[in-house]
Amino acid sequence: MSGEGTRTVRAGRRTVQVHRPDKVLFPGGADAKEYTKGDLVDYHRAIAPFMLPHLRGRPLMLQRHPDGLDGPRFMQKNTPDGYPEWISRVELPKEGGTVCHTVCDDTATLLYLVDQASISVHRWLSRAGRPHRPDRMVFDLDPSGDDFEAVREAARLLAELLDQLNLPSALMTTGSRGLHVIVPLDGRADFDEVRAFARDVADTLAAAHPDRLTTAARKKDRGDRLYLDIQRNGYAQTAVAPYTVRALPGAPVATPVSWDQLDDPGLHARRWTVADAVEQARTDPWAGLLGRGRALGPARRRLTALRG
Repeated sequence: MSGEGTRTVRAGRRTVQVHRPDKVLFPGGADAKEYTKGDLVDYHRAIAPFMLPHLRGRPLMLQRHPDGLDGPRFMQKNTPDGYPEWISRVELPKEGGTVCHTVCDDTATLLYLVDQASISVHRWLSRAGRPHRPDRMVFDLDPSGDDFEAVREAARLLAELLDQLNLPSALMTTGSRGLHVIVPLDGRADFDEVRAFARDVADTLAAAHPDRLTTAARKKDRGDRLYLDIQRNGYAQTAVAPYTVRALPGAPVATPVSWDQLDDPGLHARRWTVADAVEQARTDPWAGLLGRGRALGPARRRLTALRG
């Protein structure tokens, strides 16, 4: 149902008012399709059953573009006072105070955030109830240029090492240039332990392939090598959520893929957009992977033995 400048959308037991649904958030261009706020609402309604399991109970950081891609953007951590009371929140400590993060537990919240022109959703790797204990570890494979073959090769090498450590892993396009490799954890280790372990894994891989891979945080020290970024594994750090839209021309989507799809020559970081990401989600590319959270102790012992 539409009104003057608004559209009313039903989401479960709630209705959400979408203001200015015809507003263009993603301008079209030679190689990019135009998308309106209404288009993003439709996408998020369809993707919600697949996206919400990755958001529920997690503090969020929102990337907002009130005037679309061509306007100013800002990152929002604190939940504005004007948000409806039915939207979940969690207040968590930060240096010198607290932050009241939004938590997206249902479709209505997801659509409300879209109405606020929240284009990309970034989530914590821990849950609100245990904020210092991550249940995800993320490796961000970040190429020096737009070289997806280097990303593909790094993902294969990392998967091989994680297999040796008996750690399951899930693969996701970032919707930008690279891939994320995500390891489910049992939530017992704290962020310092997880980050140290991720650092050791990345260092081990980079030492074995020093011409192709690096853990150098400074761009000037990387050369043409792919950066194995483990920086997201920290308290209050975030990673792009599965199935979130990225603020780039054409509305690409950070999309889970199966390891078999890594061999598809058509795969690249921006392979899926709001036009076809739901079709990929329906294939269930992670098929139960994230329910197998592992302890880090045995993996650390295996890594120590490997490193000699």
